[in-house]
Amino acid sequence: MSIPPSVSHSRSGRTSLLRSRGVGGHGKVTNIELFFDLVFVYAVTQLSHTLLHGLNAIGALQVLLLFLAVWWVWVFTSWVTNWLDPERPIVRLSILILMLAGLLLSIALPEAFGARGLLFAGAYVFMQVGRTLFVLWALGDAAPANTRNFQRIAVWLVISGVLWLLGGWLDGQWRWPLWIVALALEYAGPALAFYVPGMGRSSTTDWDIDGGHLAERCSQFVIIALGESVLVTGSSFADSLSQPQALLAFVSAFVGSVAMWWIYFDLGAERGSRAIRQSADPGRTARIAYTYLHLLIVAGIIVCAVADELTLRGPQQRTDAVTGAVLLGGPALYLLGNALFKKTVNATNLPLSHLLGLVLLAALGLTLTHWSIAALGMATTAVLVLVALWEVCSLRTVRQALSGSPPH
Repeated sequence: MSIPPSVSHSRSGRTSLLRSRGVGGHGKVTNIELFFDLVFVYAVTQLSHTLLHGLNAIGALQVLLLFLAVWWVWVFTSWVTNWLDPERPIVRLSILILMLAGLLLSIALPEAFGARGLLFAGAYVFMQVGRTLFVLWALGDAAPANTRNFQRIAVWLVISGVLWLLGGWLDGQWRWPLWIVALALEYAGPALAFYVPGMGRSSTTDWDIDGGHLAERCSQFVIIALGESVLVTGSSFADSLSQPQALLAFVSAFVGSVAMWWIYFDLGAERGSRAIRQSADPGRTARIAYTYLHLLIVAGIIVCAVADELTLRGPQQRTDAVTGAVLLGGPALYLLGNALFKKTVNATNLPLSHLLGLVLLAALGLTLTHWSIAALGMATTAVLVLVALWEVCSLRTVRQALSGSPPH
């Protein structure tokens, strides 16, 4: 998907809608992209509340499928705005239309497996297919390799779109298998380079992306998810001030959010951004580290937000298998996602600090019945803080190199 560094007009003579690529640095994230993200603040809230009100195996699987769909439609849009210039009026209008569809999708989330299945599927397919067709039109003849790739993407998304719509229309037992197959097709697409018989497959070396821009966009989604965690902490504490253990649970939840921020943003986000900007194949790095692995990081934060609400609502209750899975599963997903992300972008082994954190969480899982919810929540917070402190101490040389300061 090769795009020239700076294109003002296509060969047909019309003004190009592609971003101009400067020398050094990376394209800025525009205000319209941040405005678009507001819909996904609502979507993340909907997902966490849906999981909270359906804490069972079926409910968790439903939220997992919905989360994967929400992440996919957001990250695909971020890839598109990496190429197209959001400051162009027609591109800006397309983002606003996607924003409206995203709001409808978010509204449908709690009842996506119920009465609003067709609304969810229709909004999702409109965003995926409609955005792809718009990109094909917007590219014109300015980027032939990119045009061919979006033709392949359109084929994949039309096929999956039919399954999404059928699943939304056919209530009951058909919705699950149809939506699972549709989602599996979409997630397999980038891994298989969008192979289409007769059209071949694309190559990651052709995906001429602005790596710094995509890294910043994914970091912003992490902030969105962390914002939901902070929001839950504040609102739940306001409703539980009369409980004696509420203050400790509140402080623990807040410190846990800070530790998660630290683990990702202290060095991980900047090192990842530098790695993709300097990569010989930024498209491959973007596909693995940002398109696939970041969903583990965001999923972990969302589950942690649910865990915080459970902790603040009933801190003195004993932990059972369901609440234990939530309290331990959120930090585990988050540490696993960060570990794989850092291994990929830094081309190193899995961070020992993260592996230790995962081992400690597994050890806590062996003693679930001995903990109250508040105590287990504080224990998981302690694990996250330990991981963050380990990184602070062990990566001092890396921090000095990134900041440009000489080592002491």
